[in-house]
Amino acid sequence: MSESLALIPVRASEIIVGKPLPRAIYDYHGNLLLASGYVIDNPAKIAGVLENGYYQQGGWERPAGPIPAEHNTKRLVEATVAPKPEAAEREIAVNMQDVRWNIGETMMLQMQDKPSIRYTVKLIGFVKGKTVYVTAPMLDGKYELIRDGQSFVVRAFSGKKAYAFIAAAVRSVHTPHPYLHLSYPKQLRCTVVRQTARVAVRVISAISLGQPERNSAATITDLSMGGASAIAKEILGEKGETGRIKMKVFVAEQDLFLNLQTVLRSVAPADVGEGFRHGFEFVDVSVQDRLVLSAYVHQTLVETDS
Repeated sequence: MSESLALIPVRASEIIVGKPLPRAIYDYHGNLLLASGYVIDNPAKIAGVLENGYYQQGGWERPAGPIPAEHNTKRLVEATVAPKPEAAEREIAVNMQDVRWNIGETMMLQMQDKPSIRYTVKLIGFVKGKTVYVTAPMLDGKYELIRDGQSFVVRAFSGKKAYAFIAAAVRSVHTPHPYLHLSYPKQLRCTVVRQTARVAVRVISAISLGQPERNSAATITDLSMGGASAIAKEILGEKGETGRIKMKVFVAEQDLFLNLQTVLRSVAPADVGEGFRHGFEFVDVSVQDRLVLSAYVHQTLVETDS
Protein backbone atom coordinates (compact mmCIF):
# COMPACT_ATOMS: atom_id res chain seq x y z
CA MET A 1 0.00 0.00 0.00
CA SER A 2 1.25 3.47 -0.81
CA GLU A 3 2.48 5.48 2.18
CA SER A 4 0.53 8.49 0.91
CA LEU A 5 -2.86 6.77 1.21
CA ALA A 6 -4.87 7.62 4.29
CA LEU A 7 -6.58 5.02 6.45
CA ILE A 8 -9.85 5.54 8.27
CA PRO A 9 -11.10 3.48 11.24
CA VAL A 10 -13.69 0.78 10.62
CA ARG A 11 -17.19 1.74 11.76
CA ALA A 12 -19.48 -0.71 13.56
CA SER A 13 -22.42 0.13 11.30
CA GLU A 14 -20.53 -1.25 8.29
CA ILE A 15 -19.89 -4.73 9.73
CA ILE A 16 -22.72 -7.29 9.93
CA VAL A 17 -22.22 -10.81 11.22
CA GLY A 18 -22.87 -13.34 8.45
CA LYS A 19 -22.65 -10.83 5.60
CA PRO A 20 -19.65 -10.16 3.29
CA LEU A 21 -17.41 -7.23 4.14
CA PRO A 22 -18.06 -4.34 1.72
CA ARG A 23 -14.39 -3.28 1.78
CA ALA A 24 -10.99 -4.73 2.52
CA ILE A 25 -9.78 -4.12 6.08
CA TYR A 26 -6.15 -3.28 6.93
CA ASP A 27 -4.14 -2.86 10.12
CA TYR A 28 -2.62 0.55 10.92
CA HIS A 29 0.59 -0.41 9.06
CA GLY A 30 -1.41 -0.91 5.86
CA ASN A 31 -1.19 -4.72 5.97
CA LEU A 32 -4.28 -6.59 4.78
CA LEU A 33 -6.28 -8.18 7.61
CA LEU A 34 -9.52 -9.20 5.87
CA ALA A 35 -10.29 -9.11 2.16
CA SER A 36 -13.40 -7.52 0.71
CA GLY A 37 -16.14 -10.15 0.67
CA TYR A 38 -14.87 -12.04 3.72
CA VAL A 39 -17.72 -13.16 6.01
CA ILE A 40 -17.34 -12.67 9.78
CA ASP A 41 -19.36 -15.47 11.35
CA ASN A 42 -18.49 -14.82 15.00
CA PRO A 43 -19.66 -11.66 16.83
CA ALA A 44 -16.60 -11.89 19.13
CA LYS A 45 -14.32 -11.07 16.18
CA ILE A 46 -16.03 -7.75 15.54
CA ALA A 47 -14.47 -6.13 18.61
CA GLY A 48 -11.02 -6.97 17.25
CA VAL A 49 -11.87 -5.54 13.84
CA LEU A 50 -13.17 -2.29 15.36
CA GLU A 51 -10.08 -1.93 17.56
CA ASN A 52 -7.43 -2.76 14.93
CA GLY A 53 -9.11 -2.36 11.55
CA TYR A 54 -8.94 0.45 8.99
CA TYR A 55 -10.29 1.08 5.51
CA GLN A 56 -8.11 2.48 2.77
CA GLN A 57 -9.38 5.93 1.88
CA GLY A 58 -9.93 6.03 -1.86
CA GLY A 59 -10.69 2.98 -4.00
CA TRP A 60 -12.49 0.06 -2.41
CA GLU A 61 -11.79 -2.61 -5.00
CA ARG A 62 -11.28 -6.16 -3.85
CA PRO A 63 -7.62 -7.23 -4.13
CA ALA A 64 -6.84 -9.40 -7.11
CA GLY A 65 -6.93 -13.13 -6.35
CA PRO A 66 -8.63 -14.99 -3.51
CA ILE A 67 -7.41 -14.61 0.07
CA PRO A 68 -7.80 -17.86 2.04
CA ALA A 69 -10.21 -17.45 4.95
CA GLU A 70 -7.81 -19.25 7.27
CA HIS A 71 -5.08 -16.72 6.53
CA ASN A 72 -7.40 -13.79 7.14
CA THR A 73 -8.67 -15.16 10.44
CA LYS A 74 -5.13 -15.83 11.62
CA ARG A 75 -4.08 -12.26 10.80
CA LEU A 76 -7.11 -10.91 12.63
CA VAL A 77 -6.35 -12.95 15.74
CA GLU A 78 -2.71 -11.82 15.68
CA ALA A 79 -3.76 -8.18 15.41
CA THR A 80 -6.40 -8.54 18.13
CA VAL A 81 -4.63 -10.65 20.71
CA ALA A 82 -0.91 -10.25 20.30
CA PRO A 83 0.21 -7.42 17.98
CA LYS A 84 3.88 -7.53 17.12
CA PRO A 85 5.88 -4.69 18.76
CA GLU A 86 7.20 -2.13 16.31
CA ALA A 87 10.41 -0.15 16.54
CA ALA A 88 8.43 3.06 16.09
CA GLU A 89 4.78 4.01 15.81
CA ARG A 90 3.53 5.02 12.39
CA GLU A 91 1.35 8.06 11.93
CA ILE A 92 -1.65 7.92 9.65
CA ALA A 93 -4.14 10.57 8.59
CA VAL A 94 -7.78 10.24 9.65
CA ASN A 95 -10.86 12.42 9.50
CA MET A 96 -12.50 13.93 12.58
CA GLN A 97 -15.85 12.27 11.87
CA ASP A 98 -14.28 8.82 11.51
CA VAL A 99 -12.93 8.73 15.08
CA ARG A 100 -15.20 7.08 17.64
CA TRP A 101 -15.24 10.07 20.00
CA ASN A 102 -17.01 10.03 23.34
CA ILE A 103 -18.68 13.16 24.68
CA GLY A 104 -16.51 14.42 27.53
CA GLU A 105 -13.27 13.17 25.91
CA THR A 106 -10.30 15.00 27.42
CA MET A 107 -8.35 17.20 25.02
CA MET A 108 -5.19 19.23 25.51
CA LEU A 109 -4.92 22.65 23.88
CA GLN A 110 -1.36 23.95 23.47
CA MET A 111 -0.80 27.49 22.21
CA GLN A 112 1.31 27.51 19.06
CA ASP A 113 2.89 30.88 19.83
CA LYS A 114 3.40 30.06 23.55
CA PRO A 115 3.98 26.27 23.76
CA SER A 116 4.42 26.39 27.54
CA ILE A 117 0.74 27.35 27.95
CA ARG A 118 -1.62 24.37 27.88
CA TYR A 119 -5.26 23.93 28.76
CA THR A 120 -7.22 20.79 29.55
CA VAL A 121 -10.72 20.85 28.04
CA LYS A 122 -13.55 18.40 27.36
CA LEU A 123 -15.09 17.60 23.99
CA ILE A 124 -18.73 18.69 23.78
CA GLY A 125 -19.28 17.74 20.14
CA PHE A 126 -18.68 18.85 16.56
CA VAL A 127 -20.46 19.74 13.35
CA LYS A 128 -18.82 18.08 10.34
CA GLY A 129 -16.89 20.55 8.25
CA LYS A 130 -17.81 23.52 10.44
CA THR A 131 -16.75 23.55 14.11
CA VAL A 132 -15.56 21.59 17.12
CA TYR A 133 -17.10 22.45 20.51
CA VAL A 134 -15.01 22.16 23.69
CA THR A 135 -15.41 23.44 27.24
CA ALA A 136 -13.94 26.86 27.94
CA PRO A 137 -10.23 26.76 28.87
CA MET A 138 -9.47 27.41 32.54
CA LEU A 139 -6.30 28.19 34.47
CA ASP A 140 -6.10 28.11 38.27
CA GLY A 141 -9.86 27.74 38.46
CA LYS A 142 -10.57 30.82 36.32
CA TYR A 143 -11.77 31.02 32.71
CA GLU A 144 -9.10 32.20 30.28
CA LEU A 145 -9.64 34.97 27.73
CA ILE A 146 -9.11 33.34 24.33
CA ARG A 147 -8.92 35.67 21.36
CA ASP A 148 -10.51 34.78 18.04
CA GLY A 149 -7.93 33.30 15.69
CA GLN A 150 -5.66 32.01 18.47
CA SER A 151 -4.03 28.87 17.09
CA PHE A 152 -3.66 25.64 19.08
CA VAL A 153 -2.15 22.22 18.74
CA VAL A 154 -4.95 19.95 19.95
CA ARG A 155 -4.09 16.52 21.34
CA ALA A 156 -6.37 13.75 22.56
CA PHE A 157 -6.28 10.07 23.39
CA SER A 158 -9.17 7.75 22.54
CA GLY A 159 -8.87 4.02 23.09
CA LYS A 160 -5.34 3.03 22.09
CA LYS A 161 -4.93 5.86 19.62
CA ALA A 162 -3.37 9.28 20.14
CA TYR A 163 -4.62 12.14 17.94
CA ALA A 164 -3.24 15.58 17.12
CA PHE A 165 -4.42 18.41 14.89
CA ILE A 166 -4.13 22.18 14.44
CA ALA A 167 -7.19 24.31 15.16
CA ALA A 168 -7.93 28.00 15.64
CA ALA A 169 -10.30 29.58 18.13
CA VAL A 170 -13.35 30.72 16.18
CA ARG A 171 -15.46 32.17 18.98
CA SER A 172 -15.61 32.10 22.78
CA VAL A 173 -19.19 31.79 24.04
CA HIS A 174 -19.98 32.87 27.60
CA THR A 175 -23.75 32.34 27.95
CA PRO A 176 -25.64 30.39 29.04
CA HIS A 177 -22.53 28.26 29.71
CA PRO A 178 -18.92 29.03 28.71
CA TYR A 179 -17.56 27.01 25.80
CA LEU A 180 -15.21 27.45 22.85
CA HIS A 181 -15.70 27.01 19.10
CA LEU A 182 -12.60 25.59 17.36
CA SER A 183 -12.10 25.42 13.61
CA TYR A 184 -12.87 22.02 12.09
CA PRO A 185 -9.67 20.18 11.12
CA LYS A 186 -9.19 18.83 7.61
CA GLN A 187 -7.35 15.82 9.00
CA LEU A 188 -5.93 14.46 12.23
CA ARG A 189 -2.61 12.72 12.81
CA CYS A 190 -3.29 9.36 14.44
CA THR A 191 -0.72 7.18 16.20
CA VAL A 192 -1.53 3.78 17.66
CA VAL A 193 0.05 3.55 21.10
CA ARG A 194 1.83 0.27 21.78
CA GLN A 195 1.17 -1.61 25.01
CA THR A 196 4.88 -1.20 25.81
CA ALA A 197 4.91 2.56 25.23
CA ARG A 198 6.92 4.33 27.94
CA VAL A 199 6.59 7.91 29.09
CA ALA A 200 9.18 10.14 30.75
CA VAL A 201 7.92 11.33 34.13
CA ARG A 202 9.23 12.62 37.43
CA VAL A 203 7.14 11.17 40.24
CA ILE A 204 8.25 10.74 43.85
CA SER A 205 7.37 7.24 45.07
CA ALA A 206 7.56 5.12 48.21
CA ILE A 207 9.09 1.70 47.59
CA SER A 208 9.01 -1.28 49.95
CA LEU A 209 11.01 -4.45 49.25
CA GLY A 210 11.91 -7.74 50.88
CA GLN A 211 11.11 -9.57 54.10
CA PRO A 212 11.39 -7.99 56.57
CA GLU A 213 10.11 -5.01 54.63
CA ARG A 214 12.52 -2.15 53.86
CA ASN A 215 11.03 1.25 52.96
CA SER A 216 12.76 3.81 50.74
CA ALA A 217 12.01 6.82 48.58
CA ALA A 218 12.82 6.99 44.86
CA THR A 219 11.97 9.06 41.80
CA ILE A 220 10.17 7.33 38.94
CA THR A 221 11.74 8.60 35.72
CA ASP A 222 9.88 6.55 33.12
CA LEU A 223 6.73 4.50 33.27
CA SER A 224 4.71 2.01 31.23
CA MET A 225 1.82 -0.34 31.82
CA GLY A 226 4.33 -3.10 32.53
CA GLY A 227 6.89 -1.44 34.76
CA ALA A 228 8.96 1.56 35.76
CA SER A 229 12.48 2.88 36.09
CA ALA A 230 13.38 4.69 39.32
CA ILE A 231 16.42 6.54 40.64
CA ALA A 232 17.40 6.18 44.31
CA LYS A 233 20.42 7.35 46.27
CA GLU A 234 21.27 3.81 47.37
CA ILE A 235 20.71 0.29 46.08
CA LEU A 236 17.25 -0.66 47.31
CA GLY A 237 17.51 -4.44 47.11
CA GLU A 238 18.54 -7.51 45.17
CA LYS A 239 17.22 -8.57 41.78
CA GLY A 240 14.17 -10.77 42.12
CA GLU A 241 12.93 -9.25 45.38
CA THR A 242 9.22 -8.47 45.51
CA GLY A 243 7.50 -5.49 47.08
CA ARG A 244 5.25 -2.53 46.35
CA ILE A 245 5.52 0.90 44.73
CA LYS A 246 3.19 3.64 45.97
CA MET A 247 2.82 6.96 44.18
CA LYS A 248 0.39 9.81 43.60
CA VAL A 249 -0.44 10.83 40.01
CA PHE A 250 -2.52 13.67 38.62
CA VAL A 251 -5.13 12.27 36.21
CA ALA A 252 -8.24 13.92 34.77
CA GLU A 253 -7.75 16.97 37.00
CA GLN A 254 -7.55 15.02 40.25
CA ASP A 255 -4.94 13.32 42.44
CA LEU A 256 -5.13 9.53 42.37
CA PHE A 257 -3.02 6.95 44.20
CA LEU A 258 -1.33 3.84 42.83
CA ASN A 259 -0.28 0.89 45.00
CA LEU A 260 1.45 -1.57 42.67
CA GLN A 261 2.91 -4.98 43.41
CA THR A 262 6.35 -5.16 41.82
CA VAL A 263 9.50 -7.21 41.27
CA LEU A 264 12.97 -5.63 41.16
CA ARG A 265 14.48 -6.73 37.84
CA SER A 266 17.66 -4.66 37.48
CA VAL A 267 20.03 -2.33 39.33
CA ALA A 268 22.74 -0.18 37.72
CA PRO A 269 24.56 3.12 38.37
CA ALA A 270 22.53 6.12 37.23
CA ASP A 271 23.34 7.42 33.75
CA VAL A 272 23.67 10.99 35.02
CA GLY A 273 24.66 12.15 38.50
CA GLU A 274 24.83 10.07 41.63
CA GLY A 275 22.56 7.22 42.68
CA PHE A 276 21.32 4.00 41.12
CA ARG A 277 18.74 3.21 38.49
CA HIS A 278 16.30 0.43 39.40
CA GLY A 279 14.11 -1.42 36.92
CA PHE A 280 10.78 -2.70 38.24
CA GLU A 281 8.19 -5.00 36.70
CA PHE A 282 4.55 -4.63 37.78
CA VAL A 283 2.77 -7.92 38.59
CA ASP A 284 -0.82 -8.82 39.48
CA VAL A 285 -2.04 -5.26 38.94
CA SER A 286 -5.60 -4.75 40.22
CA VAL A 287 -8.32 -3.59 37.85
CA GLN A 288 -8.56 -0.21 39.63
CA ASP A 289 -4.80 0.40 39.54
CA ARG A 290 -4.65 -0.71 35.89
CA LEU A 291 -7.29 1.86 34.94
CA VAL A 292 -5.48 4.67 36.80
CA LEU A 293 -2.07 3.64 35.41
CA SER A 294 -3.42 3.40 31.86
CA ALA A 295 -5.11 6.80 32.11
CA TYR A 296 -1.92 8.41 33.46
CA VAL A 297 0.36 6.89 30.79
CA HIS A 298 -2.02 7.84 28.00
CA GLN A 299 -2.60 11.34 29.36
CA THR A 300 1.16 11.91 29.56
CA LEU A 301 1.57 10.73 25.96
CA VAL A 302 -1.04 13.26 24.85
CA GLU A 303 0.60 16.06 26.79
CA THR A 304 4.09 15.32 25.46
CA ASP A 305 5.18 17.38 22.47
CA SER A 306 5.31 15.49 19.23
